[in-house]
Amino acid sequence: MKELFKAVTAQVATIEGIRWVDMDKGQLRAKERPALAYPAALVSVSIPTMEEYGGGVKNQNATITIRLVFDTAAKAAVEYIITASNPDSLMLFAGQALEVMSSIPGVMQQELSVESATPEITVRVNREKMSALGLTLDNVGAVMQLYFQGNDLLKYTEGNYEYDINIRADKIYRQQAENVPNLMFINNRGESVRLSQFAHISPGTGPNRLERYNRNSSVTIRSQAYGVPPGAIAKQFMAGVEKLHKPAGLRIEATGDMKKMSDSMDVLTTALLLSLLLIYFSMVILYNSWIDPFVIMFSIPFSIVGAILALALTNTAMSIYAMLGLVMLVGLVAKNAILLVDFANDARRQGKGIDEALVQAVRIRTRPILMTALSTIIGMLPVALSRGSGAELRNGMAWVIIGGMTISTLLTLVVVPVVYKIMHPQRNTQRERVDIEKLMYAGE
Repeated sequence: MKELFKAVTAQVATIEGIRWVDMDKGQLRAKERPALAYPAALVSVSIPTMEEYGGGVKNQNATITIRLVFDTAAKAAVEYIITASNPDSLMLFAGQALEVMSSIPGVMQQELSVESATPEITVRVNREKMSALGLTLDNVGAVMQLYFQGNDLLKYTEGNYEYDINIRADKIYRQQAENVPNLMFINNRGESVRLSQFAHISPGTGPNRLERYNRNSSVTIRSQAYGVPPGAIAKQFMAGVEKLHKPAGLRIEATGDMKKMSDSMDVLTTALLLSLLLIYFSMVILYNSWIDPFVIMFSIPFSIVGAILALALTNTAMSIYAMLGLVMLVGLVAKNAILLVDFANDARRQGKGIDEALVQAVRIRTRPILMTALSTIIGMLPVALSRGSGAELRNGMAWVIIGGMTISTLLTLVVVPVVYKIMHPQRNTQRERVDIEKLMYAGE
Protein backbone atom coordinates (compact mmCIF):
# COMPACT_ATOMS: atom_id res chain seq x y z
CA MET A 1 0.00 0.00 0.00
CA LYS A 2 2.89 2.39 0.69
CA GLU A 3 4.21 1.80 -2.81
CA LEU A 4 0.75 2.55 -4.18
CA PHE A 5 0.64 5.86 -2.33
CA LYS A 6 4.09 6.69 -3.65
CA ALA A 7 2.90 6.15 -7.23
CA VAL A 8 -0.14 8.36 -6.67
CA THR A 9 2.01 11.04 -5.03
CA ALA A 10 4.43 11.04 -7.94
CA GLN A 11 1.64 11.63 -10.48
CA VAL A 12 -0.12 14.28 -8.41
CA ALA A 13 3.17 16.18 -8.18
CA THR A 14 3.14 16.59 -11.97
CA ILE A 15 -0.04 18.75 -11.85
CA GLU A 16 0.60 22.36 -12.79
CA GLY A 17 0.81 24.61 -9.76
CA ILE A 18 1.83 21.90 -7.28
CA ARG A 19 5.10 22.73 -5.53
CA TRP A 20 5.39 19.63 -3.39
CA VAL A 21 3.21 16.70 -2.29
CA ASP A 22 3.51 14.85 1.00
CA MET A 23 1.73 11.88 2.58
CA ASP A 24 0.48 12.22 6.15
CA LYS A 25 -1.78 9.61 7.78
CA GLY A 26 -3.19 8.42 4.48
CA GLN A 27 -3.87 11.95 3.19
CA LEU A 28 -2.14 13.75 0.35
CA ARG A 29 -1.09 17.28 1.27
CA ALA A 30 -0.22 19.62 -1.59
CA LYS A 31 1.56 22.95 -1.43
CA GLU A 32 0.42 25.82 -3.70
CA ARG A 33 -3.11 25.80 -5.07
CA PRO A 34 -3.34 25.33 -8.87
CA ALA A 35 -5.51 27.45 -11.15
CA LEU A 36 -8.87 25.89 -10.29
CA ALA A 37 -12.31 27.40 -9.82
CA TYR A 38 -12.86 25.75 -6.43
CA PRO A 39 -10.59 24.82 -3.51
CA ALA A 40 -10.86 21.14 -4.46
CA ALA A 41 -10.72 19.10 -7.62
CA LEU A 42 -11.25 15.53 -8.79
CA VAL A 43 -8.15 14.10 -10.44
CA SER A 44 -7.92 10.72 -12.18
CA VAL A 45 -4.55 9.01 -11.70
CA SER A 46 -3.44 5.97 -13.68
CA ILE A 47 -1.22 3.50 -11.86
CA PRO A 48 0.45 0.22 -12.85
CA THR A 49 -1.06 -3.11 -11.94
CA MET A 50 -1.56 -3.89 -8.28
CA GLU A 51 0.51 -7.04 -8.64
CA GLU A 52 3.70 -5.02 -9.14
CA TYR A 53 3.28 -3.60 -5.63
CA GLY A 54 2.73 -6.92 -3.95
CA GLY A 55 -1.02 -6.54 -3.74
CA GLY A 56 -1.63 -10.01 -5.06
CA VAL A 57 -4.43 -8.77 -7.32
CA LYS A 58 -4.14 -8.54 -11.08
CA ASN A 59 -5.77 -5.36 -12.31
CA GLN A 60 -4.58 -4.09 -15.66
CA ASN A 61 -4.69 -0.34 -16.40
CA ALA A 62 -5.96 0.53 -12.94
CA THR A 63 -7.28 4.10 -12.62
CA ILE A 64 -8.31 5.72 -9.35
CA THR A 65 -10.05 9.05 -8.78
CA ILE A 66 -8.99 11.15 -5.82
CA ARG A 67 -10.14 14.52 -4.52
CA LEU A 68 -7.41 17.07 -4.07
CA VAL A 69 -8.03 19.76 -1.48
CA PHE A 70 -5.72 22.74 -1.84
CA ASP A 71 -7.04 25.02 0.91
CA THR A 72 -7.31 24.40 4.61
CA ALA A 73 -10.06 25.37 6.99
CA ALA A 74 -7.68 27.88 8.57
CA LYS A 75 -8.25 29.98 5.43
CA ALA A 76 -11.96 29.24 5.25
CA ALA A 77 -14.59 30.40 2.80
CA VAL A 78 -17.24 30.39 5.55
CA GLU A 79 -16.24 31.50 9.04
CA TYR A 80 -18.32 32.49 12.08
CA ILE A 81 -17.40 33.47 15.64
CA ILE A 82 -19.68 32.23 18.43
CA THR A 83 -19.38 34.07 21.74
CA ALA A 84 -21.01 33.52 25.14
CA SER A 85 -20.34 34.31 28.77
CA ASN A 86 -20.58 30.64 29.86
CA PRO A 87 -17.82 28.45 28.33
CA ASP A 88 -19.71 25.18 28.91
CA SER A 89 -22.88 26.30 27.13
CA LEU A 90 -20.70 27.83 24.41
CA MET A 91 -18.98 24.53 23.61
CA LEU A 92 -22.30 22.67 23.68
CA PHE A 93 -23.88 25.08 21.22
CA ALA A 94 -20.74 25.12 19.05
CA GLY A 95 -20.96 21.33 18.69
CA GLN A 96 -24.57 21.60 17.57
CA ALA A 97 -23.67 24.36 15.12
CA LEU A 98 -20.92 22.17 13.67
CA GLU A 99 -23.49 19.42 13.04
CA VAL A 100 -25.68 21.95 11.21
CA MET A 101 -22.71 23.01 9.09
CA SER A 102 -21.84 19.38 8.29
CA SER A 103 -25.37 18.69 7.02
CA ILE A 104 -25.21 21.41 4.34
CA PRO A 105 -24.41 20.13 0.82
CA GLY A 106 -21.12 21.41 -0.58
CA VAL A 107 -19.46 21.88 2.83
CA MET A 108 -16.11 20.25 3.47
CA GLN A 109 -13.32 20.48 6.07
CA GLN A 110 -15.66 21.89 8.69
CA GLU A 111 -14.06 22.29 12.10
CA LEU A 112 -14.07 24.20 15.36
CA SER A 113 -11.08 26.26 16.44
CA VAL A 114 -11.37 24.86 19.97
CA GLU A 115 -11.55 21.16 20.83
CA SER A 116 -13.04 20.08 24.15
CA ALA A 117 -11.52 16.59 24.39
CA THR A 118 -8.21 17.62 25.97
CA PRO A 119 -7.61 15.88 29.35
CA GLU A 120 -6.99 18.22 32.27
CA ILE A 121 -6.99 18.35 36.04
CA THR A 122 -9.61 20.60 37.61
CA VAL A 123 -8.83 22.33 40.92
CA ARG A 124 -11.80 23.80 42.82
CA VAL A 125 -10.66 25.90 45.77
CA ASN A 126 -12.73 26.14 48.95
CA ARG A 127 -12.28 29.80 49.86
CA GLU A 128 -13.36 29.37 53.50
CA LYS A 129 -10.83 26.59 54.19
CA MET A 130 -8.16 28.52 52.31
CA SER A 131 -8.73 31.63 54.43
CA ALA A 132 -8.76 29.61 57.64
CA LEU A 133 -5.38 28.12 56.74
CA GLY A 134 -3.90 31.60 56.23
CA LEU A 135 -3.70 31.60 52.40
CA THR A 136 -4.99 33.98 49.76
CA LEU A 137 -6.18 33.26 46.24
CA ASP A 138 -3.42 35.41 44.74
CA ASN A 139 -0.78 33.43 46.65
CA VAL A 140 -2.23 30.09 45.59
CA GLY A 141 -2.47 31.13 41.93
CA ALA A 142 1.07 32.52 41.83
CA VAL A 143 2.56 29.37 43.38
CA MET A 144 0.67 27.06 41.01
CA GLN A 145 1.76 29.13 38.01
CA LEU A 146 5.38 29.07 39.21
CA TYR A 147 5.15 25.32 39.84
CA PHE A 148 3.73 24.23 36.45
CA GLN A 149 4.29 27.08 33.97
CA GLY A 150 7.25 28.89 35.49
CA ASN A 151 8.27 32.50 35.84
CA ASP A 152 10.54 34.17 33.27
CA LEU A 153 10.70 37.67 34.75
CA LEU A 154 14.40 37.27 35.46
CA LYS A 155 16.77 38.05 32.59
CA TYR A 156 20.36 37.09 31.90
CA THR A 157 22.41 39.55 29.85
CA GLU A 158 25.62 38.62 28.09
CA GLY A 159 27.06 41.17 25.73
CA ASN A 160 24.36 42.45 23.42
CA TYR A 161 22.08 39.49 24.00
CA GLU A 162 19.43 39.00 26.68
CA TYR A 163 18.07 35.58 27.72
CA ASP A 164 14.96 34.68 29.73
CA ILE A 165 15.43 32.68 32.93
CA ASN A 166 12.43 30.42 33.51
CA ILE A 167 12.07 29.19 37.10
CA ARG A 168 9.70 26.30 37.73
CA ALA A 169 9.50 22.91 39.45
CA ASP A 170 11.52 20.00 38.15
CA LYS A 171 9.78 17.78 35.58
CA ILE A 172 9.68 14.80 37.93
CA TYR A 173 7.40 16.75 40.30
CA ARG A 174 4.87 17.90 37.70
CA GLN A 175 4.45 15.06 35.19
CA GLN A 176 2.04 12.90 37.22
CA ALA A 177 -1.52 13.75 38.25
CA GLU A 178 -0.72 12.56 41.79
CA ASN A 179 1.74 15.44 42.19
CA VAL A 180 -1.00 18.07 42.11
CA PRO A 181 -2.71 17.30 45.49
CA ASN A 182 0.71 17.21 47.21
CA LEU A 183 1.63 20.73 46.09
CA MET A 184 2.89 22.64 49.15
CA PHE A 185 2.10 26.26 50.12
CA ILE A 186 3.54 28.46 52.91
CA ASN A 187 0.93 30.51 54.77
CA ASN A 188 1.38 33.80 56.60
CA ARG A 189 2.37 31.93 59.78
CA GLY A 190 5.20 30.05 58.04
CA GLU A 191 3.35 26.73 58.06
CA SER A 192 3.29 24.25 55.18
CA VAL A 193 -0.16 23.52 53.71
CA ARG A 194 -1.01 20.93 51.04
CA LEU A 195 -3.32 21.78 48.14
CA SER A 196 -5.58 18.83 48.99
CA GLN A 197 -6.36 20.40 52.40
CA PHE A 198 -8.43 23.26 50.91
CA ALA A 199 -9.18 22.25 47.30
CA HIS A 200 -10.97 19.47 45.42
CA ILE A 201 -8.86 17.95 42.64
CA SER A 202 -10.55 15.87 39.93
CA PRO A 203 -9.63 14.74 36.39
CA GLY A 204 -11.72 15.96 33.46
CA THR A 205 -11.65 17.27 29.93
CA GLY A 206 -11.52 20.81 28.67
CA PRO A 207 -10.71 22.95 25.66
CA ASN A 208 -7.28 22.68 24.12
CA ARG A 209 -7.08 26.48 23.91
CA LEU A 210 -8.91 29.50 25.28
CA GLU A 211 -10.21 32.10 22.83
CA ARG A 212 -11.86 35.39 23.70
CA TYR A 213 -13.69 37.90 21.54
CA ASN A 214 -15.09 41.17 22.89
CA ARG A 215 -14.22 40.06 26.44
CA ASN A 216 -16.27 36.85 26.12
CA SER A 217 -15.36 33.22 25.55
CA SER A 218 -15.46 32.42 21.85
CA VAL A 219 -15.24 29.56 19.38
CA THR A 220 -14.69 29.93 15.64
CA ILE A 221 -16.41 27.55 13.21
CA ARG A 222 -14.81 27.26 9.78
CA SER A 223 -15.54 25.35 6.59
CA GLN A 224 -14.61 25.20 2.94
CA ALA A 225 -17.11 25.36 0.06
CA TYR A 226 -16.96 22.99 -2.91
CA GLY A 227 -19.26 23.59 -5.88
CA VAL A 228 -21.58 25.84 -3.84
CA PRO A 229 -21.24 29.62 -3.32
CA PRO A 230 -20.16 30.54 0.23
CA GLY A 231 -23.11 32.93 0.45
CA ALA A 232 -25.58 30.09 -0.09
CA ILE A 233 -23.85 28.00 2.60
CA ALA A 234 -23.93 30.92 5.03
CA LYS A 235 -27.64 31.44 4.40
CA GLN A 236 -28.47 27.77 5.07
CA PHE A 237 -26.22 27.73 8.12
CA MET A 238 -27.89 30.73 9.72
CA ALA A 239 -31.34 29.27 8.95
CA GLY A 240 -30.35 26.01 10.67
CA VAL A 241 -28.77 27.76 13.66
CA GLU A 242 -31.91 29.83 14.25
CA LYS A 243 -33.79 26.58 14.96
CA LEU A 244 -31.39 25.65 17.78
CA HIS A 245 -31.86 26.69 21.39
CA LYS A 246 -29.55 29.61 22.09
CA PRO A 247 -28.30 30.17 25.63
CA ALA A 248 -28.68 33.63 27.10
CA GLY A 249 -26.04 36.06 25.90
CA LEU A 250 -24.86 33.91 22.99
CA ARG A 251 -24.05 35.71 19.73
CA ILE A 252 -23.01 34.57 16.24
CA GLU A 253 -21.04 36.94 14.03
CA ALA A 254 -19.57 36.47 10.57
CA THR A 255 -15.86 37.03 10.21
CA GLY A 256 -13.09 36.51 7.69
CA ASP A 257 -14.05 36.55 4.03
CA MET A 258 -17.77 36.53 4.85
CA LYS A 259 -17.49 39.74 6.85
CA LYS A 260 -15.36 41.40 4.16
CA MET A 261 -17.90 40.40 1.53
CA SER A 262 -20.78 41.74 3.62
CA ASP A 263 -19.00 45.06 4.16
CA SER A 264 -18.19 45.32 0.45
CA MET A 265 -21.80 44.60 -0.49
CA ASP A 266 -22.98 47.36 1.85
CA VAL A 267 -20.57 49.82 0.26
CA LEU A 268 -21.65 48.88 -3.26
CA THR A 269 -25.33 49.10 -2.31
CA THR A 270 -24.72 52.63 -1.06
CA ALA A 271 -22.86 53.42 -4.29
CA LEU A 272 -25.80 52.09 -6.32
CA LEU A 273 -28.31 54.26 -4.47
CA LEU A 274 -26.01 57.28 -4.73
CA SER A 275 -25.64 56.75 -8.49
CA LEU A 276 -29.44 56.73 -8.87
CA LEU A 277 -29.74 60.03 -7.03
CA LEU A 278 -26.93 61.65 -9.00
CA ILE A 279 -28.41 60.55 -12.32
CA TYR A 280 -31.84 61.84 -11.37
CA PHE A 281 -30.70 65.26 -10.14
CA SER A 282 -28.34 65.74 -13.08
CA MET A 283 -31.22 65.12 -15.49
CA VAL A 284 -33.44 67.48 -13.51
CA ILE A 285 -30.90 70.22 -14.15
CA LEU A 286 -30.56 69.37 -17.84
CA TYR A 287 -34.28 69.02 -18.59
CA ASN A 288 -35.34 71.77 -16.19
CA SER A 289 -38.16 69.48 -15.15
CA TRP A 290 -38.96 66.99 -12.39
CA ILE A 291 -41.25 64.83 -14.53
CA ASP A 292 -39.11 63.80 -17.50
CA PRO A 293 -36.22 62.48 -15.32
CA PHE A 294 -38.76 60.42 -13.37
CA VAL A 295 -40.03 58.88 -16.61
CA ILE A 296 -36.46 57.98 -17.57
CA MET A 297 -35.67 56.51 -14.14
CA PHE A 298 -38.78 54.32 -14.40
CA SER A 299 -36.89 51.98 -16.76
CA ILE A 300 -34.17 51.13 -14.21
CA PRO A 301 -36.25 48.77 -11.98
CA PHE A 302 -36.91 46.53 -14.99
CA SER A 303 -33.19 46.20 -15.61
CA ILE A 304 -32.62 45.13 -11.99
CA VAL A 305 -35.36 42.50 -12.36
CA GLY A 306 -33.69 41.24 -15.53
CA ALA A 307 -30.29 41.09 -13.82
CA ILE A 308 -31.62 39.04 -10.90
CA LEU A 309 -33.50 36.76 -13.30
CA ALA A 310 -30.31 36.15 -15.31
CA LEU A 311 -28.38 35.25 -12.15
CA ALA A 312 -31.13 32.84 -11.09
CA LEU A 313 -31.36 31.11 -14.50
CA THR A 314 -27.58 30.65 -14.75
CA ASN A 315 -27.22 29.61 -11.08
CA THR A 316 -24.71 32.39 -10.47
CA ALA A 317 -24.26 33.86 -7.00
CA MET A 318 -24.59 37.56 -6.27
CA SER A 319 -20.99 38.70 -5.79
CA ILE A 320 -19.08 41.95 -5.59
CA TYR A 321 -18.49 41.85 -9.34
CA ALA A 322 -22.22 41.37 -9.91
CA MET A 323 -22.91 44.46 -7.80
CA LEU A 324 -20.40 46.40 -9.91
CA GLY A 325 -22.35 45.22 -12.95
CA LEU A 326 -25.55 46.65 -11.44
CA VAL A 327 -23.88 50.05 -10.98
CA MET A 328 -22.77 49.97 -14.64
CA LEU A 329 -26.22 48.83 -15.72
CA VAL A 330 -27.91 51.94 -14.30
CA GLY A 331 -26.12 54.22 -16.74
CA LEU A 332 -26.54 51.88 -19.71
CA VAL A 333 -30.28 51.46 -19.22
CA ALA A 334 -31.02 55.15 -18.63
CA LYS A 335 -29.47 55.95 -22.01
CA ASN A 336 -32.23 54.11 -23.92
CA ALA A 337 -35.01 55.95 -22.11
CA ILE A 338 -33.25 59.29 -22.67
CA LEU A 339 -33.36 58.70 -26.44
CA LEU A 340 -37.13 58.18 -26.38
CA VAL A 341 -38.01 61.03 -24.03
CA ASP A 342 -35.73 63.54 -25.74
CA PHE A 343 -37.11 62.77 -29.22
CA ALA A 344 -40.71 62.93 -27.95
CA ASN A 345 -40.08 66.36 -26.40
CA ASP A 346 -38.62 67.66 -29.68
CA ALA A 347 -41.63 66.36 -31.61
CA ARG A 348 -44.07 68.05 -29.22
CA ARG A 349 -42.23 71.35 -29.57
CA GLN A 350 -42.86 71.12 -33.31
CA GLY A 351 -46.60 71.09 -32.62
CA LYS A 352 -47.33 67.36 -32.80
CA GLY A 353 -49.70 65.66 -30.39
CA ILE A 354 -48.43 63.47 -27.59
CA ASP A 355 -49.60 60.21 -29.19
CA GLU A 356 -48.06 61.07 -32.54
CA ALA A 357 -44.82 62.19 -30.87
CA LEU A 358 -44.50 58.94 -28.91
CA VAL A 359 -45.24 56.72 -31.90
CA GLN A 360 -42.70 58.57 -34.00
CA ALA A 361 -40.10 58.42 -31.20
CA VAL A 362 -40.47 54.65 -30.82
CA ARG A 363 -40.42 54.08 -34.58
CA ILE A 364 -37.27 56.12 -35.20
CA ARG A 365 -35.34 55.36 -32.01
CA THR A 366 -35.93 51.58 -31.92
CA ARG A 367 -33.09 50.81 -34.30
CA PRO A 368 -30.32 52.73 -32.45
CA ILE A 369 -31.59 51.40 -29.11
CA LEU A 370 -31.43 47.79 -30.36
CA MET A 371 -28.01 48.34 -31.93
CA THR A 372 -26.45 49.68 -28.74
CA ALA A 373 -28.13 47.00 -26.60
CA LEU A 374 -27.06 44.14 -28.87
CA SER A 375 -23.49 45.41 -29.05
CA THR A 376 -23.32 45.46 -25.25
CA ILE A 377 -24.92 42.01 -24.88
CA ILE A 378 -22.75 40.37 -27.54
CA GLY A 379 -19.64 41.95 -26.08
CA MET A 380 -20.43 40.47 -22.66
CA LEU A 381 -21.14 36.93 -23.90
CA PRO A 382 -17.44 35.83 -23.95
CA VAL A 383 -17.04 37.06 -20.38
CA ALA A 384 -20.21 35.26 -19.27
CA LEU A 385 -19.26 31.96 -20.94
CA SER A 386 -15.57 31.93 -20.00
CA ARG A 387 -14.28 28.97 -17.97
CA GLY A 388 -10.80 29.94 -16.82
CA SER A 389 -9.08 30.77 -13.58
CA GLY A 390 -11.28 33.15 -11.58
CA ALA A 391 -13.94 33.14 -14.30
CA GLU A 392 -16.70 32.53 -11.77
CA LEU A 393 -16.07 36.03 -10.41
CA ARG A 394 -16.40 37.80 -13.76
CA ASN A 395 -19.35 35.67 -14.91
CA GLY A 396 -21.68 37.36 -12.42
CA MET A 397 -20.96 40.84 -13.75
CA ALA A 398 -21.50 39.72 -17.36
CA TRP A 399 -24.80 37.94 -16.68
CA VAL A 400 -26.09 40.97 -14.75
CA ILE A 401 -25.43 43.27 -17.73
CA ILE A 402 -26.82 40.76 -20.26
CA GLY A 403 -30.02 40.09 -18.32
CA GLY A 404 -30.59 43.73 -17.37
CA MET A 405 -30.01 45.04 -20.92
CA THR A 406 -32.24 42.38 -22.49
CA ILE A 407 -35.27 42.92 -20.25
CA SER A 408 -34.94 46.70 -20.05
CA THR A 409 -34.54 47.10 -23.82
CA LEU A 410 -37.70 45.14 -24.52
CA LEU A 411 -39.76 46.84 -21.82
CA THR A 412 -38.38 50.36 -22.31
CA LEU A 413 -39.98 50.57 -25.77
CA VAL A 414 -43.39 49.84 -24.20
CA VAL A 415 -43.33 51.04 -20.59
CA VAL A 416 -41.55 54.39 -21.03
CA PRO A 417 -44.08 55.74 -23.61
CA VAL A 418 -46.96 54.67 -21.35
CA VAL A 419 -45.46 56.38 -18.31
CA TYR A 420 -44.61 59.45 -20.42
CA LYS A 421 -48.24 59.83 -21.49
CA ILE A 422 -49.50 59.35 -17.93
CA MET A 423 -47.12 61.99 -16.58
CA HIS A 424 -47.95 64.43 -19.45
CA PRO A 425 -51.77 64.60 -19.62
CA GLN A 426 -53.30 66.05 -22.78
CA ARG A 427 -54.32 69.67 -22.26
CA ASN A 428 -57.14 71.41 -24.17
CA THR A 429 -55.35 73.97 -26.35
CA GLN A 430 -58.55 75.50 -27.78
CA ARG A 431 -59.55 78.40 -25.53
CA GLU A 432 -62.77 80.36 -25.86
CA ARG A 433 -62.18 83.96 -26.91
CA VAL A 434 -63.74 86.61 -24.71
CA ASP A 435 -64.76 90.01 -26.06
CA ILE A 436 -63.86 92.44 -23.27
CA GLU A 437 -65.76 95.37 -24.85
CA LYS A 438 -69.01 93.39 -24.86
CA LEU A 439 -68.53 92.59 -21.20
CA MET A 440 -67.83 96.25 -20.38
CA TYR A 441 -70.94 97.57 -22.14
CA ALA A 442 -73.21 94.63 -21.39
CA GLY A 443 -74.82 96.38 -18.42
CA GLU A 444 -75.72 99.59 -20.33
